[in-house]
Amino acid sequence: MNKHLKEFLHRGLIFSGFGPIVVAIVFIILDLTGVPVSLTGTQVFMAVISTYIIAFVHAGSSVFHQIENWPVSKALICQLSMLYAVYTLAYIINSWIPFEPVVLIIYTAAFIVGYLLICLIVYLSIRATSKRLNSGIK
Repeated sequence: MNKHLKEFLHRGLIFSGFGPIVVAIVFIILDLTGVPVSLTGTQVFMAVISTYIIAFVHAGSSVFHQIENWPVSKALICQLSMLYAVYTLAYIINSWIPFEPVVLIIYTAAFIVGYLLICLIVYLSIRATSKRLNSGIK
Protein backbone atom coordinates (compact mmCIF):
# COMPACT_ATOMS: atom_id res chain seq x y z
CA MET A 1 0.00 0.00 0.00
CA ASN A 2 1.23 3.49 -0.83
CA LYS A 3 2.78 5.06 2.28
CA HIS A 4 0.78 8.28 1.80
CA LEU A 5 -2.51 6.41 1.45
CA LYS A 6 -1.65 4.41 4.55
CA GLU A 7 -0.91 7.65 6.44
CA PHE A 8 -4.16 9.21 5.14
CA LEU A 9 -6.15 6.25 6.50
CA HIS A 10 -4.19 6.23 9.76
CA ARG A 11 -4.80 9.94 10.43
CA GLY A 12 -8.43 9.63 9.41
CA LEU A 13 -9.04 6.76 11.79
CA ILE A 14 -7.30 8.51 14.68
CA PHE A 15 -9.27 11.75 14.45
CA SER A 16 -12.59 10.76 12.84
CA GLY A 17 -14.22 10.18 16.22
CA PHE A 18 -14.17 13.93 16.83
CA GLY A 19 -16.89 14.43 14.19
CA PRO A 20 -19.70 12.81 16.19
CA ILE A 21 -18.47 14.62 19.31
CA VAL A 22 -18.93 17.92 17.47
CA VAL A 23 -22.50 16.90 16.56
CA ALA A 24 -23.21 16.11 20.22
CA ILE A 25 -21.78 19.47 21.31
CA VAL A 26 -23.90 21.33 18.74
CA PHE A 27 -27.04 19.50 19.90
CA ILE A 28 -26.36 20.21 23.59
CA ILE A 29 -25.68 23.90 22.87
CA LEU A 30 -28.94 24.12 20.94
CA ASP A 31 -30.75 22.44 23.83
CA LEU A 32 -29.16 24.66 26.48
CA THR A 33 -30.02 27.81 24.53
CA GLY A 34 -33.64 26.78 24.18
CA VAL A 35 -33.57 26.12 20.44
CA PRO A 36 -36.14 23.41 19.73
CA VAL A 37 -34.61 20.48 17.86
CA SER A 38 -36.72 17.64 16.61
CA LEU A 39 -34.85 15.06 14.56
CA THR A 40 -35.76 11.66 13.25
CA GLY A 41 -33.52 8.69 13.84
CA THR A 42 -32.43 8.87 10.19
CA GLN A 43 -31.44 12.53 10.55
CA VAL A 44 -29.37 11.80 13.66
CA PHE A 45 -27.76 8.82 11.93
CA MET A 46 -26.90 10.89 8.86
CA ALA A 47 -25.49 13.72 10.99
CA VAL A 48 -23.25 11.37 12.96
CA ILE A 49 -22.02 9.46 9.89
CA SER A 50 -21.50 12.68 7.92
CA THR A 51 -19.46 14.33 10.64
CA TYR A 52 -17.44 11.12 11.09
CA ILE A 53 -16.59 11.15 7.37
CA ILE A 54 -15.86 14.90 7.41
CA ALA A 55 -13.45 14.49 10.35
CA PHE A 56 -11.85 11.43 8.72
CA VAL A 57 -11.18 13.23 5.44
CA HIS A 58 -10.17 16.46 7.17
CA ALA A 59 -7.53 14.68 9.25
CA GLY A 60 -6.41 12.43 6.43
CA SER A 61 -6.06 15.21 3.88
CA SER A 62 -3.31 16.81 5.95
CA VAL A 63 -1.04 14.12 4.47
CA PHE A 64 -0.90 16.12 1.22
CA HIS A 65 1.43 18.58 2.95
CA GLN A 66 3.82 15.73 3.83
CA ILE A 67 4.47 14.65 0.23
CA GLU A 68 8.00 15.96 -0.29
CA ASN A 69 7.97 16.20 -4.08
CA TRP A 70 4.72 18.18 -4.21
CA PRO A 71 4.79 21.97 -4.32
CA VAL A 72 2.83 23.75 -1.60
CA SER A 73 0.26 24.97 -4.15
CA LYS A 74 -0.53 21.40 -5.27
CA ALA A 75 -0.95 20.24 -1.66
CA LEU A 76 -3.24 23.20 -0.89
CA ILE A 77 -5.37 22.67 -4.00
CA CYS A 78 -5.72 18.93 -3.37
CA GLN A 79 -6.65 19.46 0.25
CA LEU A 80 -9.06 22.30 -0.57
CA SER A 81 -10.73 20.23 -3.31
CA MET A 82 -11.14 17.18 -1.12
CA LEU A 83 -12.47 19.16 1.85
CA TYR A 84 -14.83 21.19 -0.34
CA ALA A 85 -16.28 18.05 -1.92
CA VAL A 86 -16.82 16.23 1.39
CA TYR A 87 -18.21 19.22 3.29
CA THR A 88 -20.49 20.24 0.43
CA LEU A 89 -21.90 16.74 -0.07
CA ALA A 90 -22.49 16.32 3.65
CA TYR A 91 -24.15 19.72 3.98
CA ILE A 92 -26.46 19.09 1.02
CA ILE A 93 -27.31 15.49 1.98
CA ASN A 94 -28.20 16.59 5.52
CA SER A 95 -30.09 19.67 4.28
CA TRP A 96 -27.76 21.90 6.32
CA ILE A 97 -27.67 24.15 3.26
CA PRO A 98 -30.24 24.18 0.48
CA PHE A 99 -29.25 22.96 -2.97
CA GLU A 100 -29.77 26.33 -4.65
CA PRO A 101 -27.30 28.11 -6.97
CA VAL A 102 -27.14 31.37 -5.01
CA VAL A 103 -26.64 29.57 -1.70
CA LEU A 104 -23.95 27.35 -3.22
CA ILE A 105 -22.10 30.36 -4.65
CA ILE A 106 -22.13 32.13 -1.27
CA TYR A 107 -21.15 28.91 0.50
CA THR A 108 -18.31 28.28 -1.97
CA ALA A 109 -16.97 31.82 -1.59
CA ALA A 110 -17.12 31.60 2.21
CA PHE A 111 -15.47 28.17 2.17
CA ILE A 112 -12.59 29.32 -0.01
CA VAL A 113 -12.05 32.54 1.95
CA GLY A 114 -12.16 30.61 5.24
CA TYR A 115 -9.71 28.01 3.95
CA LEU A 116 -7.28 30.65 2.67
CA LEU A 117 -7.57 32.62 5.91
CA ILE A 118 -6.71 29.53 7.95
CA CYS A 119 -3.75 28.81 5.61
CA LEU A 120 -2.52 32.39 6.07
CA ILE A 121 -2.76 32.13 9.86
CA VAL A 122 -0.86 28.83 9.83
CA TYR A 123 1.79 30.28 7.50
CA LEU A 124 2.27 33.39 9.66
CA SER A 125 2.46 31.28 12.83
CA ILE A 126 5.08 28.98 11.32
CA ARG A 127 7.08 31.94 10.01
CA ALA A 128 7.05 33.67 13.41
CA THR A 129 8.09 30.45 15.16
CA SER A 130 10.88 29.90 12.63
CA LYS A 131 12.19 33.43 13.15
CA ARG A 132 12.14 32.98 16.91
CA LEU A 133 13.94 29.64 16.75
CA ASN A 134 16.48 30.92 14.22
CA SER A 135 17.26 33.95 16.38
CA GLY A 136 17.94 31.59 19.28
CA ILE A 137 20.45 29.68 17.19
CA LYS A 138 22.46 32.78 16.24
